[in-house]
Amino acid sequence: MQTVAVIDYGMGNLHSVAKALEHVGAGKVLVTSDAAVIREADRVVFPGVGAIRDCMAEIKRLGFDQLVQEVSADRPFLGICVGMQALMARSEENDGVDCIGLFPGQVRFFGKGMVEDGEQLKVPHMGWNQVQQSIEHPLWHAIPDLARFYFVHSYYIEAGNPAQVAGRGHYGKDFAAALAEGSRFAVQFHPEKSHTHGLQLLQNFASWDGRWA
Repeated sequence: MQTVAVIDYGMGNLHSVAKALEHVGAGKVLVTSDAAVIREADRVVFPGVGAIRDCMAEIKRLGFDQLVQEVSADRPFLGICVGMQALMARSEENDGVDCIGLFPGQVRFFGKGMVEDGEQLKVPHMGWNQVQQSIEHPLWHAIPDLARFYFVHSYYIEAGNPAQVAGRGHYGKDFAAALAEGSRFAVQFHPEKSHTHGLQLLQNFASWDGRWA
């Protein structure tokens, strides 16, 4: 049976991600901070919630910045929410934090006082929003374009390489909702909280061989 490692670096409850993966038949799901177990896994999920400074401090303390670069290079790898943001070069949260740097680009604050169509937009961006698919990818299989996913974030991804943007969102401004490069895929939304389409994405991940073109 294939194994999926959900990387646990002490930031957030990973139970809902693990349960959703089990629900779609992803195999043996292991929530773990053991580098050896993560290296042995067939697939790796990198979630995250909370302040990026605290997340990156724990990631670096545990040596997971190097580990993530290593394991994401040769097997299906999925970053979720702050896990996605941690894969970028840098975040402007907490007065600026250097991140893992797997994807070029910045994590930026939505800002206060955003108005669209005469309506004041609240930050964090919280709730359901459409994702426009910008590339064909195995993880979008059986998910319609402009499907709605569940978001909770105050900071957004400004991609450094437009070719890596797999999906776009809009909340006052355009942002990268999904990034893809090789066997790496990352999403700003929470697939485990996104009902049918989110579960479909996790099911696609569970059957993906890490290749696309």
